[in-house]
Amino acid sequence: MMVTVESTGVLERRMRVELPAERIDSEVESRLKSMRRTTKLKGFRPGKVPANVVKKRFGSRIRQEVLSDLMQKSYAEAVAQENLNPAGGPTIVTEPGTDDKAFAYVATFEVLPEVTLKGLDKITVEQPDVEITDADCDEMIENLRQQKGAWKEVERASEEGDRVIVDFDGTLKGDLIDGGKGREVPVVLGQGQMLPDFEKALVGVKAGDEKMFKVKFPKDFSAGELAGNKVDFASKVHRVEEQELPVLDDEFATLYGVSEGGLKQLRKDVFDNMEREVKQKVRQDTKEQVMQGLLDGNPMEVPKALIEQETHTMQDEAMQQLGIKDRDKAPPQENFSESAEKRVRLGLLLRQYIQDNALTVDTDKVRARVEDMCGGYENASEMVASYLRNPQLIAQIEPVVLEEQAVDLLIENGVEKVKKVDFKKYMNR
Repeated sequence: MMVTVESTGVLERRMRVELPAERIDSEVESRLKSMRRTTKLKGFRPGKVPANVVKKRFGSRIRQEVLSDLMQKSYAEAVAQENLNPAGGPTIVTEPGTDDKAFAYVATFEVLPEVTLKGLDKITVEQPDVEITDADCDEMIENLRQQKGAWKEVERASEEGDRVIVDFDGTLKGDLIDGGKGREVPVVLGQGQMLPDFEKALVGVKAGDEKMFKVKFPKDFSAGELAGNKVDFASKVHRVEEQELPVLDDEFATLYGVSEGGLKQLRKDVFDNMEREVKQKVRQDTKEQVMQGLLDGNPMEVPKALIEQETHTMQDEAMQQLGIKDRDKAPPQENFSESAEKRVRLGLLLRQYIQDNALTVDTDKVRARVEDMCGGYENASEMVASYLRNPQLIAQIEPVVLEEQAVDLLIENGVEKVKKVDFKKYMNR
């Protein structure tokens, strides 16, 4: 087998493979001989069909099968022989035969880039140090309390925190604006549900009031024709409601599934959940910083084949999330191409880093990951045990854990800065 390789791009390779006639003929003869033992043809006893008859009848088909099989086999052999790492399947074109002594084809494909990681010690990570105070926990419990509140109609004028049920029509220069008509819309004053001028105008109104007011739209408003303009609103108030909140006691705790320990246990559960959410967000934020540092320090070409494959995967993920089954209605692939390239590049860089540092999956970290995933459920211990007994689920978690181990090592070997951050600002930013 003769193999020649030339570079036709940064990552594209053109490989010509020539197979000697002896190898082809030998395989053809072997298959014809094997076929002769079982071939049944009219006028001949089974297994007694003359070789020349079998060759005349089946030779052409057998030769095509042999060539197809040898192309696949020889391609793999040639790639190994030339120490190439294809990034995807090849495009193969057979050469027209000049004689019966050889068979040649040309395979065009991309190879994986050779990665030499740089600047790892310069990756800077700002590690948020988030303190959860009693006041933060109180506010979270108050949010839970408001979720269980009931709205009661009142006859007084509306105040901040009340809910106003209102009809409205918004017009600009006499024309109804897009989305500017509402009927019996509940607006909680002070929650920022509507633009500030709109909510401000509804403070002090009573049931049955009809009121005209202007609302200034911000200059960066998404609907360009409204940006920076004042819109006229005509409104009619149906009713004003105030919220009645449940008493914070042990009975309130049962509304959130706490059967023992009452309000004290609910507070502990809330605090634990806040800690988990902070931990997850800090982890995600630091990971993003590491990934960006890795990308910034290691620009490189990536195979188009891998980008196309990842783009297709991301499109499928989007279709699944949006509940789209008809591919004709799927978001365009170009929407994902930039993110797909970033994913591919990160994947190649992380894979190289894991190889360079001989990282293997830490089983204790796998268990810890599973415990984190199940921590918010009542039957957490049962779920953990169930996960750990499921090889398929563990096989999905292990690559994630290995990536986290790589991120931890990058942080350890990079530059880490710790910054104290307010819980509320951090979680709401």
